[in-house]
Amino acid sequence: MAEKDAQDHNLPASQRKIKKAREEGQLPRSRDLVHALMVAALILLAWTWLPQAVGEWKLLLADGLRFNAQSLQTPGILQTTLADFGGRLARALLMMFVVLGGAAVAAQLASGGWNFSTKAISLRWNLLNPLTGIGRMFSGQNAGQALKAVLLALVLGAVAAAALWQRMDHYIGLMSAPLEEALSQAGQLMLAGLMSLAVALAIFAAIDVPLQRQLYLRRLRMSRVEVKQEHKETEGSPEVKARQRARMRELTRQRMMAAVPKATLVVMNPSHYAVALRYEEGKDAAPIVVAKGVDLLALRIRDVAKEHRVPVLQAPPLARALYAHAKLDREVPLSLFAAVAQVLAYLYQLRAAMPGREPPAPNPEVPKGMDPQEESAAREEPDA
Repeated sequence: MAEKDAQDHNLPASQRKIKKAREEGQLPRSRDLVHALMVAALILLAWTWLPQAVGEWKLLLADGLRFNAQSLQTPGILQTTLADFGGRLARALLMMFVVLGGAAVAAQLASGGWNFSTKAISLRWNLLNPLTGIGRMFSGQNAGQALKAVLLALVLGAVAAAALWQRMDHYIGLMSAPLEEALSQAGQLMLAGLMSLAVALAIFAAIDVPLQRQLYLRRLRMSRVEVKQEHKETEGSPEVKARQRARMRELTRQRMMAAVPKATLVVMNPSHYAVALRYEEGKDAAPIVVAKGVDLLALRIRDVAKEHRVPVLQAPPLARALYAHAKLDREVPLSLFAAVAQVLAYLYQLRAAMPGREPPAPNPEVPKGMDPQEESAAREEPDA
């Protein structure tokens, strides 16, 4: 069963694995979106810039075919003419490359976002293995891509054939039209055909973009073993975390034991709960819990307190309430201020009293709902 779970990649990919895949150059890419945007850019370029380009090319062709006898008498005129001709042609081609290249980059950004990775261009020897290559050729994903390419070619061929058939009379009529008018009409007919192809490509792209996203996430699916391993790498193994928690508890106990000798008072529930409080007039706005514990730790707090002559008062409800609701190194909760004030007042009276005339020990009242023992008794009472 364990081996089967290791092979079943049926869990969604984590953000860590997706990030790692991006670093390796793996992104969801849609070729149909690239083709659609490039055809759309070509149509936009032909619609806006082609008339001006045709005029420039006409002048360029006319200048190239014009014969000037004086040019034979001027040295270097041929090189200058060729350089001018090449510059004009290069500017025209550069415009096309910039627009089409920008469309290709925009398509990549739209499908998978910008990503730079040197691992994608690094040499991977496993790709040179012919057996691995044959296996990839007959994989389900590549078979699906091949079928999609065949379907796209059939659809585009059908769209192009339909556009050509609908405008067949116009194409035949170009043969009898003047050259300039024929070129203009031919450009318009080709532009209309490109628009039909762009619509077909846009439909394919609208389907292919979410499809490639789903296939990408499916390839990155994880097995239960991979999820557990990743959790160990990110969060740490349970054994290490348990040791860290034990170490933190030990450090907390040591810090509490070091603070007990400086406490003002220790409130106890004879042997189960102990809470050490510190209150210094003019320094502390309210009593602060410096140590608390149960069972053996409570007895240890009591022994250290007696060893350093810190008063220990038996007040079981208050001790339980402080342990349950007060936080270490924080002021006591506001709802327990009155009860803590009673035991502090008793402590001050005890210090000021003459020997043999000690005041009676207080029985501080804890607000209802603060004593955990009362809550447990209230839960058990309906069952009785």
